[in-house]
Amino acid sequence: MSAEAFAYCPRCAKPLAERPIADDGGTVNRLACRDDACGFVQWGNPTPAVGALVEHEGEIILARNRAWPEGWFALVTGYLEAREDPKAAVVREVKEELGLDVVETHLIGNYIFERKNEVMLCYHAVATGTVKLGAELAEYRRHKPEDLKPWPRATGFAVADWMRGRGLAFEFHDFAAAKPKG
Repeated sequence: MSAEAFAYCPRCAKPLAERPIADDGGTVNRLACRDDACGFVQWGNPTPAVGALVEHEGEIILARNRAWPEGWFALVTGYLEAREDPKAAVVREVKEELGLDVVETHLIGNYIFERKNEVMLCYHAVATGTVKLGAELAEYRRHKPEDLKPWPRATGFAVADWMRGRGLAFEFHDFAAAKPKG
């Protein structure tokens, strides 16, 4: 389930109310159906997503989603489909968004993206072919691995861990310093 909050039960359509709910760790307050017979509880579990640090012809590709501001680039990302293996999701997302064929995947790690209530499963993906942007992307940029500048959020931590694992020095991007003054 995503961070989206329901006002009405998705099973029986009765209004939800905050109630104490017993779980393995004790009692927590959650939105739940008022009808005990229904039993629906909105747990607010994070949504699983994948991120791909795409290596192509010895360089790393970072992409900008059409919905993002100019100058914002990150890993290729996407949501896991039901019953989809995370590695298969990486292969699918890289093909959909960059038109490239993934020939190797290596897990970097998993990271929480609080703003969107997601758990990001991030992989290093080695790809071949010719870049052809999918509908979701506005543009991409290529970087030498040693020139990457990770950002201190979600997939940026994956970039930092990948660089650290290769003995590459890095500094996190300073968002505050990058904002225009005025």
